[in-house]
Amino acid sequence: MTATQFQQIAHTIPLQPGIYKYYDDDGQLLYVGKAKELRKRISSYFSKTFTTYKTHELVQRIHHIEFTIVDSEQDAFLLENSLIKEYQPKYNINLKDDKTYPYIVIKKEPFPRIFLTRKKINDGSEYLGPFTSAGKVRDLISFIKQYIPLRTCKLNLTENNIQKGKFKVCLEYHLGNCKGPCEGLQNAADYQEGLQQVRNILKGNLGSVISHFKAEMQQQATEMLFERAEETRKKIEHLENYRSKSIIVSSHLSNIDVFSILKEDNWAYVNYLMVQNGTIVQTHTVPLETKLEETEEEVLGFAIANLRSSFNSLSNEIIVPFEIEYPGQTITITIPKGGDKKKLLDLSIKNVVYFKEELKKKKILHLEGKSDMEKKKVLYELQEYLHLQEVPDHIECFDNSNFQGSYPVSAMVCFRDGMPSKNDYRHFNVKTVEGINDFATMTEVIHRRYKRVLAEELPLPKLIIIDGGKGQLSAAMESIRALGIADQTTVVGLAKNEEELFFPGDTESFKLPWESDSLKLVRRIRDEVHRYGITFHRNKRSKGTFKNELESISGIGEHTIDQLLKEFKSVKKIKERSEEELAAVIGRSKAKILISAFILSQTPEK
Repeated sequence: MTATQFQQIAHTIPLQPGIYKYYDDDGQLLYVGKAKELRKRISSYFSKTFTTYKTHELVQRIHHIEFTIVDSEQDAFLLENSLIKEYQPKYNINLKDDKTYPYIVIKKEPFPRIFLTRKKINDGSEYLGPFTSAGKVRDLISFIKQYIPLRTCKLNLTENNIQKGKFKVCLEYHLGNCKGPCEGLQNAADYQEGLQQVRNILKGNLGSVISHFKAEMQQQATEMLFERAEETRKKIEHLENYRSKSIIVSSHLSNIDVFSILKEDNWAYVNYLMVQNGTIVQTHTVPLETKLEETEEEVLGFAIANLRSSFNSLSNEIIVPFEIEYPGQTITITIPKGGDKKKLLDLSIKNVVYFKEELKKKKILHLEGKSDMEKKKVLYELQEYLHLQEVPDHIECFDNSNFQGSYPVSAMVCFRDGMPSKNDYRHFNVKTVEGINDFATMTEVIHRRYKRVLAEELPLPKLIIIDGGKGQLSAAMESIRALGIADQTTVVGLAKNEEELFFPGDTESFKLPWESDSLKLVRRIRDEVHRYGITFHRNKRSKGTFKNELESISGIGEHTIDQLLKEFKSVKKIKERSEEELAAVIGRSKAKILISAFILSQTPEK
């Protein structure tokens, strides 16, 4: 759908809150969004220039639009999240959290049993949770059984069966783990009281449980049941000890949800701490893949809605690191500056950073300290998957880097026997390319690198990785063929973020097995060239190495120069723009300064 086509239907879209759905010409749902005013939000997709290719691609694919009007922003927010969860459209944020979480179920039956389950059935039973760890659930059940006697048998304990004397107490009764409801030795009211204490323990409300046992101990002492009173006292002591070991932030805090986010490229990581009665009862971190130009605020709002729904949170206060749009009249959004709530937020941030680093370690292969055979095994595996003629014991990888679309540089890292060979790393200041042209930059850099390798009679790498996909690969191959070395090495392109490999001339990509060590090695090489290139680029800028004639113009600062280069890509193209075009980017006054400086520089000296 073009902007002109959209204008023909724009008047039919209401200025009311709701959700909108974009479909392609095959009827495939591409994207679901929410809006305070549907017409304004949808119009924005057809009236502004997007900086990412994916957003541009989405707009190009829109064939028709559907929308649903709702009563409020909150309704739009909830409906958007439920539709995304149900349909998982291609261009929406993807929450990478497909685990089946365990629950503790209080079974709907006479004298209900409690046990772990991963299946939530609509059978009238009470499900507590979900919990992030099955091990934690088993520990909780074991802990509960020490202090609250509940039956574990599967007997049908109807009142009629008990009265007829169909059952006899088992060993659990004699061990003190059950009060014998099967023989009518415990009534339903007393059993329900025990279940209520189970609920309190699972919600972190140990104070109520301890108070219950203290009252019971006092009653036992009054009735001269001193042995039972001593047993109850030990339970209280153990519960208080358990509470002291729990992560209690403050006994003054009630129920709170705490969220923090760490965003990096097309990925975001969100940590969730569920606090009940001042105790952290759940902690969970999820990765999310962002598809368009979502801000941290948008990603965090989406994650909060999903996590609160998944974990059945009813907390009325949410702690976050910055302002977010989260509709709900009863919900309080808090950005703490100090105190216990700030400590909670700091703890959440610590958890999300740890999760991201651990995930990175799992994804990247580290061969330091490994034996030669272990290193060779990974290289043999990579050779087999890529059908290489030789073991790739010498690998070089290239990546271009620029700052907000300006100041291009390039970097190359070298790995020998699966390990970084930092003495062989190289960086390149682009010489022949004007403006930002990644393809031309790659052509230049590859030619310079291997022309020198040939001149110095150095060995060529067994494998060359071009970070950037098909376009970058084609540009690199121009120089590889021109130098006549196409049959002496293997060159592959690595699609950014997708981890897909392309061979020259192939239309289809190739993916290494997800958990293979060979893919982990490729990831490590890619991340290393990113790190090296960005570090080099940052150092160049900090030393003021990037100079151009714009910086010598009085009244034109670094921020203005970055804006101009991001928009027009080169000084030459800036000079070709009219005052009106420049003013649209940097304002009228600075545009006049630029035009005057350009005219003055063209005036011959007398």
